[in-house]
Amino acid sequence: MEIVVTGRNSEISDRFREHVLEKLHRIDKYDQRQKILRVEVEITHEKNPRQHDNAARVEMTLLSRGPAVRAEAASTDQHSALDAAIDKLESRLRRSNDRHRISHGQHKPTSLAEATADMPDGLVVPAPEEDAVRTHSVGGLEVQGEGPLVVREKTHKGTPMTLEQALHEMELLGHDFFLFMEKDSMRPSVVYLRKGYDYGVIHLDVAD
Repeated sequence: MEIVVTGRNSEISDRFREHVLEKLHRIDKYDQRQKILRVEVEITHEKNPRQHDNAARVEMTLLSRGPAVRAEAASTDQHSALDAAIDKLESRLRRSNDRHRISHGQHKPTSLAEATADMPDGLVVPAPEEDAVRTHSVGGLEVQGEGPLVVREKTHKGTPMTLEQALHEMELLGHDFFLFMEKDSMRPSVVYLRKGYDYGVIHLDVAD
């Protein structure tokens, strides 16, 4: 397992790098299941004195033969931020192992059709009213008037997956939504976290 420690806005001492390596021994027990290849650790120090409570931020990305696992935490110093980030990382790895054991037991994965059986057949998006509003290009998109500014654009490679797999990867990344291609129907779909720890699913029927 390769461990890479980098710093942003500051230099990282050799002593703290060794401290990171020692702390990451906690996840060694998950290596056999996850086949961990690399752990990237980035430490950021906030120079603004008003951000004292979040003066140090630690971001971790675990790369393996399976889905990536991410965790981040901020605190008053880099040591406590590191501890909090590793706690989150270990928690997500533990849930991943538990889910793997369940999926190989008597529990049947929920299909997308079953999960969305009680949902409306589709989403109706009202067409915008025609108006003589100035149109301009933003981030490669044609935007009318003072439309939203695209400040970041990403393209990810992915393979078709089940709803259960999408939920699993969303939890590992620590996000509240996840875009994927549903394996059975081959429809673009989004699973998202609702209030009360429930999940919602939106899928798109592409017209021919």
